[in-house]
Amino acid sequence: MADLSSRPSLFVDTAGWMAMADGADPLHDASRRERDSCLRDGGILVTTDYVINETLTLVRFRLGLRAAADWWAQIDATSRIRWERVDASRAAKAREWFFEWTDKGFAFTDCTSFVVMRELGLPRALTTDRRFSQAGFDVVPRRGDCSIGEELR
Repeated sequence: MADLSSRPSLFVDTAGWMAMADGADPLHDASRRERDSCLRDGGILVTTDYVINETLTLVRFRLGLRAAADWWAQIDATSRIRWERVDASRAAKAREWFFEWTDKGFAFTDCTSFVVMRELGLPRALTTDRRFSQAGFDVVPRRGDCSIGEELR
């Protein structure tokens, strides 16, 4: 597995994808700026098949089927996103996280993301999900990264 720690790559979680997709999200602009900065610096966005599944479903039910089709077309057409598959080995490691850290309330999909991030040496996640911080990862955008007029959740 290629280590991405030397590149300005960024793991994107479902909450990050949703913040970028939904113009009404309070962290929409800040999330898009983080994405754009990573790509401008030569990085790539990393995500998993589990996150894509979760995001596509959320986009459909929150923003509509047309928005889901547009989102899919956009991410499917770019070479700047690296999709990681959650295979049996990664799922087994994620189960360990899931059942070991019972006080954190981690979702299983979050645990699969943590495994992939550790394997690839990715310290940062684009997400609004505080559980990534609880798992020891740096999270962007930070709450203070909102522009004037953006409200925080």
